[in-house]
Amino acid sequence: MELFKQVYGFNYLLSISLTGWLVAQVLKTLLNGLLLGKFSLERMWGSGGMPSSHSATVCSLVVAAARLYGPDSAIFGLAFIMAIIVMYDAMGVRRETGEQAKILNRMLTDWMEAESANSPFLGDKKLKEMVGHTPFEVLGGAIVGVAVGWIIPII
Repeated sequence: MELFKQVYGFNYLLSISLTGWLVAQVLKTLLNGLLLGKFSLERMWGSGGMPSSHSATVCSLVVAAARLYGPDSAIFGLAFIMAIIVMYDAMGVRRETGEQAKILNRMLTDWMEAESANSPFLGDKKLKEMVGHTPFEVLGGAIVGVAVGWIIPII
């Protein structure tokens, strides 16, 4: 219990947010391993996938701010607005970037097969395709974040 107080007593909001991120990343890694049948440690720090660690991080912050300072506080208001922006961005701009990367990678692969002798400098370069989230992945992250924010007691 003393370790718990040391970790969460230092900066409660920061600690809760990081815990939300960590729980989501562990769940993402485990789900990815179960669904694909292979364990990939890269999923522990990689973006994209289910659940959204971005959503879990900001939602745990929102809940912790509401519990600690109240829903009428400026800190809660800032956390709430930031959460909306982060989750909107994850489903919008970042998801679209991943979709564009899929198309560009497909085009580059087709082009490289035809022109590989003329363009050896490109090699096997690929754009990262898993950068954003579907609405379902964002919702999953939000659920994880809210749960973390409610489960961990205020110190």
